[in-house]
Amino acid sequence: MSETNTPAPEAAEAHRYTAAMAADIEARWQDVWDAQGTYEAPNPTGDLAGDPAVVARPKKFIMDMFPYPSGAGLHVGHPLGYIATDVYARHQRMTGHNVLHTLGFDAFGLPAEQYAVQTGTHPRVSTEANIENMKLQLRRLGLGHDRRRSFATIDPDYYKWTQWIFLQIYNSWYDAAANKARPIAELVAAFEDGSREVPGGRAWAELTAAERADVLNGFRLAYSSDAPVNWCPGLGTVLANEEVTADGRSERGNFPVFKSRLSQWNMRITAYADRLLDDLDALDWPEAIKMQQRNWIGRSEGARVDFALGDEAVTVFTTRPDTLFGATYMVLAPEHPLVEKFIPAAWPEGTHAVWTGGHATPAEAVTAYRKQAASKSDVERQAEAKDKTGVFTGEYAINPVSGDKIPVFIADYVLMGYGTGAIMAVPAHDSRDFEFARAFELPMRCVVQPSDGRGTDPAEWDDAFASYDAKLVNSTGEGISLDGLGVAEAKAAITEWLAERGIGEGTVNFRLRDWLFSRQRYWGEPFPIVYDEDGVAHSLPESMLPLELPEVEDYSPRTFEPDDADSKPETPLSRRADWVNVELDLGDGVKSYRRETNTMPNWAGSCWYELRYLDPHNSSALVDPEIEQYWMGPREGAPHGGVDLYVGGAEHAVLHLLYARFWSKVLFDLGHVSSVEPFHKLFNQGMIQAYAYTDERGVYVPAADVEERDGAYFYEGKQVKREHGKMGKSLKNAVTPDEICEEYGADTLRLYEMAMGPLDVSRPWDTRAVVGQYRLLQRLWRNIVDEETGAVTVVDGEPAEDTLRALHKAIDGAGSDMAGLRFNTAIAKITELNNALTKAGRPLERSVAERLVLLVAPLAPHIAEELWHRLGHSGSVVHQDFPVADPAYVVDESVTCVVQVKGKVKARLEVPPTITDAELEQLAMTDAAVVAALGGAEIRKVIVRAPKLVNIVI
Repeated sequence: MSETNTPAPEAAEAHRYTAAMAADIEARWQDVWDAQGTYEAPNPTGDLAGDPAVVARPKKFIMDMFPYPSGAGLHVGHPLGYIATDVYARHQRMTGHNVLHTLGFDAFGLPAEQYAVQTGTHPRVSTEANIENMKLQLRRLGLGHDRRRSFATIDPDYYKWTQWIFLQIYNSWYDAAANKARPIAELVAAFEDGSREVPGGRAWAELTAAERADVLNGFRLAYSSDAPVNWCPGLGTVLANEEVTADGRSERGNFPVFKSRLSQWNMRITAYADRLLDDLDALDWPEAIKMQQRNWIGRSEGARVDFALGDEAVTVFTTRPDTLFGATYMVLAPEHPLVEKFIPAAWPEGTHAVWTGGHATPAEAVTAYRKQAASKSDVERQAEAKDKTGVFTGEYAINPVSGDKIPVFIADYVLMGYGTGAIMAVPAHDSRDFEFARAFELPMRCVVQPSDGRGTDPAEWDDAFASYDAKLVNSTGEGISLDGLGVAEAKAAITEWLAERGIGEGTVNFRLRDWLFSRQRYWGEPFPIVYDEDGVAHSLPESMLPLELPEVEDYSPRTFEPDDADSKPETPLSRRADWVNVELDLGDGVKSYRRETNTMPNWAGSCWYELRYLDPHNSSALVDPEIEQYWMGPREGAPHGGVDLYVGGAEHAVLHLLYARFWSKVLFDLGHVSSVEPFHKLFNQGMIQAYAYTDERGVYVPAADVEERDGAYFYEGKQVKREHGKMGKSLKNAVTPDEICEEYGADTLRLYEMAMGPLDVSRPWDTRAVVGQYRLLQRLWRNIVDEETGAVTVVDGEPAEDTLRALHKAIDGAGSDMAGLRFNTAIAKITELNNALTKAGRPLERSVAERLVLLVAPLAPHIAEELWHRLGHSGSVVHQDFPVADPAYVVDESVTCVVQVKGKVKARLEVPPTITDAELEQLAMTDAAVVAALGGAEIRKVIVRAPKLVNIVI
């Protein structure tokens, strides 16, 4: 070749698919997609209405769990789910769907506030800067989001509606008879006209405003209460149960958490416990997540029983009312409100020394024990292996069936948050009660006949006897005898007996507690609530929303020494007296009010964000009903409605997912939405892990600077220890997507993350392995573009049959894999096809090249868009039809059948895939190699699995 025909090295490089070319292609097409609104999904009405033909298609609403915009930016583990939903959304568009896929930002919360405290930077400033950085990182990945629908929870136009929803909940009550929420005004009307009795028996007109408010507070779905809460002095705020770790520390910051009585806002999620349980059955969720929610809600059937205690009645919940005759003592949770009411001044005569805990008086004993219990988490308190502790209160209750006086203890193994906070202790038939009774030398009475031959004297037992398949004994009292009855019969009989006497009833109990909704923080949604001079709460009218956060000089709540359990909250908002104290006209003239100075928890904004995606610019309604019905309404296969696919981590099973379901049901009951459930299909993606390295001090060192030599690892010349764990800043092993995009391009990163393994399992990151997907894209490029000239090399004409078979098998397999979120196997099939086309060593026919590009488009959209246009097309590849496999080419013409004799392969036969067992057996038995292997031996059995196996046993 002459010198004039040889391209210069720069020219040759210009047509190779390199990181530099990938960067150019990706940036260019991202600009085009944005300019052309390529990913905009039309609504059926409103400001985002669009092409009616697109609206008429089947719809798909695809969501990722809300990201929090961290100042550290993204590492390569963060976008795993975002890339997966993007691939799925692209495939759904190409298969004829109107796809809504967008992303907003969950931006209230503790990290931004802590940063503000450290630096003096307003949380909004740092958060918005983090959002912009995250948007740039995500855009670089080519995520096909409808950017018109994006927002942050800190936008006043957004949290106006979060506050509005709070008021809907506040101004509602749960009507158990109708099994739904109703406006509180309807309850007030019933009290006024007498159709519903006012608690306490007085007429509604006789009550003062404060008394009416107290009555309604007992019904409202959002209510204030003075109740035991999880107080974290180190953070200066209270926490929900779900935010406290098993060892009694804050999930964020790892500070000690104590039980303390404070007035706080709560959500009456317990009213929905049955519906939250029942509706799980219709959801397409991982069974493990359903089970976590079922266990957290914790439904159990039993009875409530009243025990007389002085002038009071202590109510217990028990799942075994049949064992009531065996109750020999009672235990209250240390936080039980009745404890302070009946403690005597001195120990009763004859009190066992072990009952007193070494204290001189009951008051001293109870005070000391309550302080000790407050430092433990609920999980610690209920640990099976721990020693049982407690103290006698100095008082006795009356067993309602036997009339016996039984001592009343407080013990930390009883929780105020479960049942009534009080138990009847039946030590002969409950292991925890048995251990407690042994520790405190308490009597035990056998009332369920042991079936294991141990006898009926619990003093001789090693543990309690618990059985649901036994007969009752020693259970006869005034007007009732359970002796000889089975457990089920005895339960029914004693429950009826209790109900007849008005001292009990059959009931259902739940482990689920009401949701603590107050936080002593600055960076959260203000409550749209004010208090009058009598302390009565009033809701702000919608015209006063949003109630925006004021500027403050000090963003931090008052924090205390982590172990200061007696401290009390002081919120940042309480320091702005000019904001707290206001003059307002709420409809009855201008009056003085005091604003609520707590803020909502960071979960509030994520309880309803799926609805804002639908109608993001609506200033007059939460969401247009027609739009909500279109995207989320009930439909075939999804009777409760909801998002079509929701992808995120499994760690939110009993936090965000449970809270969002509750809000959705309230909004449904009140007629604001048609969907009972927010998320129909849930998929939990795995985690990208990475190696981390620690030096001899156990301190993490930068993973990027560690060298491997002869199977050992060194940092700055010193050997370090390798471990496998979560990728992140703290472990100094984070790899940013920007780094990989610089070195290989975004399409390579997308392919690698999807190819690493099944989406729902965790997988290790290996930067060295990324190059494999980079080479796949380079081969794809070379199959269509001449690297020396940049010319497209495809030819016209019909492909060979072997090419068509490879192509259509890949289309069939990869297409079904993408629809099933099996992206790793889809990539494997595409790689196999691309390699086969490369090895063929001939130019691709246009029809093959085009379908290959369309096949790759959901996974690597930038290179696909570039190649699609180089192939002469003007429309975006994003909206092309996904190729359809021809069944004639998917089925093999022949299948290789293995013939085994005595378990060893003796022949391989090429047979039609439709061959019958009889035909295959005859063919195998006449094969020369098989005949020789048999050697005339007697055949005992022939096992045929057409068309792939014949096994001959001799």
